[in-house]
Amino acid sequence: MKPILIYCYDAYCGWCYGFGPVINKITVEYAGIFEVEILSGGMLLPERPIHISAMASFISDSYTTVEETTGIKFGEDYLWHIKNHDQSDWFPDSLKPAIALCIFKDFCPEKMFEVAADFQYSLFYEGRDLTDNEAYRHLIEKYGISAEVFYENLKSDVYRNAAIEEFNLVKKLQVSGYPALLMQMPDGSIHWIASGYTSYNTIQERIDKVLAQYTR
Repeated sequence: MKPILIYCYDAYCGWCYGFGPVINKITVEYAGIFEVEILSGGMLLPERPIHISAMASFISDSYTTVEETTGIKFGEDYLWHIKNHDQSDWFPDSLKPAIALCIFKDFCPEKMFEVAADFQYSLFYEGRDLTDNEAYRHLIEKYGISAEVFYENLKSDVYRNAAIEEFNLVKKLQVSGYPALLMQMPDGSIHWIASGYTSYNTIQERIDKVLAQYTR
């Protein structure tokens, strides 16, 4: 039985967007050493829809810090909604992208990290509204999923419940911020690898240290 690397993220998390290249490199470098799982955390789950204007000021003040720290770039099509929030029709909600990710994980589990990165590129660079069903059409074509099957599943209780189960599991793991990276060892023990954006080298050192404890 292999260790499991668990990545807790949210499609609307800007720091997760910046962390994408790091986690993708980790999964490639350690391929075959551990199993991998990605869980949506449900960062934005308002009881009532909340307009993007409520968070635009915070994003406007913070996105450049994410760019400077991670090297990622936010696209002008996304930033238009931040800079012109009074004209935007966005009401961010983490549920639909979490449901969509559950569907993709069933159809192409070996590409779950690539899919999550594509979700965030669609939002943060291309400026697609992830609460809009059409935001995923180019990706279901990219990954060879039937549009009819995808959209049927997108409205099904099965995948909605699967997304909610992920939210609950992330809470059970006591994750309160994103990105978060944990390792579950074969004996059931869980080790924190990263809480918040963390460099590749630091994560590599922490993973190697945990693995070394179990290979002595």
